[in-house]
Amino acid sequence: MPLITSLRQQFGNFLKLTRKLHRLTQPYFLPREETNGWQFLGLLAALILCVGGVVLFFLTAIMAGVHSILPQLTDTYLGGVEGTLETIWSSWWGPLFCGLFLVGCLSFFTLRRQLRRRRWLPWLLLGVIIFMLLAVNGINAGITFIARDLTNSLIATNREDSYRNLWVYAICYIVALPIRTSQFFFTAKLGILWREWLSKSLITDYMTDRAYYRINPNDEQATDIDNPDQRISDDTRDFTVQALSLTLNIFDSILTFLLNILILWSISEDLTLALFVYSFITSTILIISSQKLFKISFNQVRYEADFRYGLVHVRDNAESIAFYRGEQQEQEETERRLGIVIKNLNLLIIWQTIIQVMQRSTVYGSNFIPYVVLIEPILRGDIDYGGFAQANVAFSLVESSLFFIIANIQDLIRFSVSIGRLAGFQTNIEEAIQESRTAQQALPSGDGLVVRHATLATPQTNRVLIEDLNLSVGDDEHLLVVGPSGCGKTSLLRMVSGLWSPREGTVESPQPGELLFIPQKPYMTLGTLREQLCYPQQPDPALFSDHHLRSVLELVNLGTLVQRYPDFNVKQDWPRLLSLGEQQRLAFARLLLNSPRYVVLDEATSAVDVKTERLLYNLLTERNIAFISVGHRPTLTAFHDNVLELDGSGAWRLLPASGYGMSPA
Repeated sequence: MPLITSLRQQFGNFLKLTRKLHRLTQPYFLPREETNGWQFLGLLAALILCVGGVVLFFLTAIMAGVHSILPQLTDTYLGGVEGTLETIWSSWWGPLFCGLFLVGCLSFFTLRRQLRRRRWLPWLLLGVIIFMLLAVNGINAGITFIARDLTNSLIATNREDSYRNLWVYAICYIVALPIRTSQFFFTAKLGILWREWLSKSLITDYMTDRAYYRINPNDEQATDIDNPDQRISDDTRDFTVQALSLTLNIFDSILTFLLNILILWSISEDLTLALFVYSFITSTILIISSQKLFKISFNQVRYEADFRYGLVHVRDNAESIAFYRGEQQEQEETERRLGIVIKNLNLLIIWQTIIQVMQRSTVYGSNFIPYVVLIEPILRGDIDYGGFAQANVAFSLVESSLFFIIANIQDLIRFSVSIGRLAGFQTNIEEAIQESRTAQQALPSGDGLVVRHATLATPQTNRVLIEDLNLSVGDDEHLLVVGPSGCGKTSLLRMVSGLWSPREGTVESPQPGELLFIPQKPYMTLGTLREQLCYPQQPDPALFSDHHLRSVLELVNLGTLVQRYPDFNVKQDWPRLLSLGEQQRLAFARLLLNSPRYVVLDEATSAVDVKTERLLYNLLTERNIAFISVGHRPTLTAFHDNVLELDGSGAWRLLPASGYGMSPA
């Protein structure tokens, strides 16, 4: 009973994995919104039918050409192939194969609309790869007969036949080598194209409706997605490479099995049955034993990513750590993460060793089966040694196809890990997009920013920050938000910017592009100085000339930056090179270039002096830009019309800025 339960659990896990694999695989080859999984599988079968027909026609043409030029060669070495082709075309097999070929072609013709936008290219590459697999397996099947003849001629000490068969043996490998090499190239090329498409697809979804923000594991919102960067980069690479490799290897194993099982059966039925029984028992035991290895491998990928992220965190915050002299604490945290990696890796090595021992034992044990089964027929003279050699080669080929899972169990585990991580990432992105579209967010409006009876609570703890808020900020109006730390000032800005949704009430915001958010620590892009200033718009020199950029930098007292970097196309590590005050002034230059109607400022002048702060706010006022500010400086009230005071428990007051007294920060 425990064995049956374990097998059922394994089968259930296999079905779940298959569904995840289908969701990740089909969209590249066929659009899921226009087709279903059965059509996808049907088209795969149709591709095999088409390639099989092409191989049959190609082989018939080659044999006819060779026979017309070198009839002695075909009669001596390829008589079996010629006879088989003649049998096919002179019987009902010929029309059947032609009909199957036409069915395959008709399937692609029927779904031709779904294969537009370069979706035909992966099918073409896949067809070429399958063609090469068929060719190589055909050569391998012929090699078993050549090995038999070569062995018998050597035993008979027939010099002429031995050398002739040896030359044919060598020619088969010479022909197979470029085919195998080309198969590797086309497989790798298909993997690159697939990875590019899958990565772009995930990036597009990741950036849709701010899904990247909603599933960010470093934000305040709950998520079970770790290291999205690794899933988009490393996991997509592993998935596409392993998916193609394993799929083609499985198909190769099936071809090897089909082409050699009849040869093995014709030599010894007992040997064939013994191989089936042995492979079933050993494969079942190994699959059950590998369940623990799967979980450990999944954890290892996550722990490695967490360790790498810890190192990146130290690099990105090097200056802050140095100011605090926090090397000891950072070292302890990094070593703690490394310890988790090493501990799990030790466990992984133990289980990999156990699986490796089982794999080796299975392979070693199978070497004895041909001798044990065929020793008596050989001693009785029922099978000559050439027949035994052929049986041994066919046994090895069939064994390799039946033992595919055993030989590739660790690759299959890594593949299932990448499927699980990518499928989980994809599911969370889709849920985040759906949540964003169904949530009660800020509604675009041309009447400014209006908040009606809004109650705001934190997404994770559900703590009420602001209750029944009514607020309106129109053109050329200025609002200052104040209150103690943690009272919900930044959360309010998230709500009016559309990042968070109110639990109750409505929020109307300006049209997209008319509102710009400036945080306390401005965002610095990985790009040129021109891209920094124009962000989030495109850095088009026709719209933003060097003279224009230079004049704006002069306005915000960053003229020295132009002297340091006169070329606006220079790329630098801007967060490291610029002080926080310079970054805040650069953010105001970016604001002036974008010219929004409304600006949300979250302590955006905290790192500049009072004189510069007055200059920056005057620039906004002169351009009739409405703004909402969060800050603690008493000097801020001079630039605002009203003050929204929060206490953190849900209560709020809206007061005139004139005469409002702020306690110094």
